[in-house]
Amino acid sequence: MWVRIKPLMPADPVRGRRWADHRRTLEAIAWKYRTCSPWRDLPEELGSFQTAHKRLIRWAVDGTWARILAAVLASADADDDVEWTVSVDSTICRAHQHAAGAVKRGLINGPNPTITHSAVLVAA
Repeated sequence: MWVRIKPLMPADPVRGRRWADHRRTLEAIAWKYRTCSPWRDLPEELGSFQTAHKRLIRWAVDGTWARILAAVLASADADDDVEWTVSVDSTICRAHQHAAGAVKRGLINGPNPTITHSAVLVAA
């Protein structure tokens, strides 16, 4: 799989230090999500957790993940490794009364109309 992914990875920056190995960083990101562990628990042989996390975000912003996904899906589709099905799921839940546009209570007819706060009255 790495043979198909490697050409899609961004080039090293022209200025500054060379990036850490893309494959090692990709393995670190995969390990983090496969194990559901915190970034700080990343094994030392996979490199720095800060590097992996920053690269994850950078690749999301520059479209690297989208290119990898498109290439992997095209490869799997060409090899007939994927059975394409459509799945629709729906959940119905009641909205909270404030989200549903319920009538709002004012200052006078609030929870206790005998208590008024001058700071609230001035601001209103």
